[in-house]
Amino acid sequence: MTDGVPPARPHHKLTADGRRVREVLSYSRRGNRFTPNQAAAWAAHHEAWVIPDEAVDRPGFRFETWFGREAPLVVEIGSGVGEATAVLAAARPEANVLALEVWRPGVADTLWRAAEAGADNVRLCGVDAVWSLEHLLGPGSVAELWTFFPDPWHKTRHHKRRLVDAPFARLAASRLAPGAAWRLATDWADYAEQMRTVLDAEPALEGGEVERWAERPVTKFERKGLEAGRTITDLLYRRLPG
Repeated sequence: MTDGVPPARPHHKLTADGRRVREVLSYSRRGNRFTPNQAAAWAAHHEAWVIPDEAVDRPGFRFETWFGREAPLVVEIGSGVGEATAVLAAARPEANVLALEVWRPGVADTLWRAAEAGADNVRLCGVDAVWSLEHLLGPGSVAELWTFFPDPWHKTRHHKRRLVDAPFARLAASRLAPGAAWRLATDWADYAEQMRTVLDAEPALEGGEVERWAERPVTKFERKGLEAGRTITDLLYRRLPG
């Protein structure tokens, strides 16, 4: 989608005197040390399936180039260790599935899961999701969007870091094709309420709470929530025509 050089990515923005700009982001970067299995998966598959961060800075960058084809684009924000990604992508061989995940060991886990599932239609990118939607994806270019168990930032003082807020809902809605689905899930009741409030208020979307999406496999995040006695909330919204 990028015709020229895009603006600086998060973590790359500098002040006039050369200091890094402090930004409020929806994630924190964790350690990047691999286990032996993760290292093996990375060595086997990263050249084919992982889009280097620096690639998005090049003029003329297009995700389709990395998939090697034009196809409906499904975007997952925060794919974690790829438990849902691999299963859902394998069931959609006709789609290009872009998984946005900043945690590199999780990316490595996703690689072996995708390979095991035969999901060679997955590409992974570690660039900030909000920046990517804004600068790398065009209006109406996303056929489906998944946001499963985003970091709840459950302490009140951290709520400002939650991904799903009004500006992001407006941006995400603009990238969805008319009729395209945005599926979300969380195990935190107050975040579910925030999501509903934000998405109900976005005029380009319609939808609400739905029964658990049967296609979505039960991930470790969902199991952890259930074991803690929390209720899982699934939401489904669609982009309105026009």
